[in-house]
Amino acid sequence: MDLLEQLADTFFNWEEMAKVIPALLAVGLPNTLILAVASGIFGSLLGLLLAMMGISRNAGARWVARIYTDIFRGLPAILVILVIGIGLSPIAREITGSRNPYPLGILALTLIAAAYIGEIFRSGIQSVEKGQLEASRALGFSYGSSMRLVVVPQGIRRVLPALVNQFISLLKDSSLVFMLGLAASDREIFRIGNDAMANTGNLSPLVAAGILYLILTVPLTHFVNFIDNRLRTGRPEKKEPDEAAAPIGKGAQA
Repeated sequence: MDLLEQLADTFFNWEEMAKVIPALLAVGLPNTLILAVASGIFGSLLGLLLAMMGISRNAGARWVARIYTDIFRGLPAILVILVIGIGLSPIAREITGSRNPYPLGILALTLIAAAYIGEIFRSGIQSVEKGQLEASRALGFSYGSSMRLVVVPQGIRRVLPALVNQFISLLKDSSLVFMLGLAASDREIFRIGNDAMANTGNLSPLVAAGILYLILTVPLTHFVNFIDNRLRTGRPEKKEPDEAAAPIGKGAQA
């Protein structure tokens, strides 16, 4: 019984959780969302460019996209964040005059995300039937217009679940930015929980941080499943009332 009480006090000390929750919500949550959303937007734009280069008729563009993807998919995320965040920090301070590591953290997460999102976009675009491109060309569209207006939108629609999954990964990978050193007001969810754990020697603040991550990621996971089912099955059709089952009026009885 003593062992169970010790484990409960180590992982589920509600007093320690209550102390850290305000900082998690007021500081950690906004900063985590800034890192994830910003890198997700920029990563999607760069990933779409990589996807178009990957299916380009230009062999040089295809090679550039392939090499970029192989490099940033093959390197550990923490290595990319440290190399960019530490290696480019003197240049960033010289240009901006700020020591805030967020721009470089967002840059590193963007470069990583673009490699994965580019492959997601490429697979979605290539999954569109060739007849769609041929039909649009037959209607007088140029190759570029056909890709931009017909093929690419369909490809993106098909990979929406995979894109949401990538955003979930970005939410979790944003915790690695703490390695760059963050001021108290710049800390994300993990760093706040980790600092509180280091000060108290109790793991409950980290558990609270983990619960907050789950609150963010679990609904997104179910949202992915909903989107996937909707794309595969389509919107449920409304059932029309059966005329044969309608009540027969007096006039009809006569």
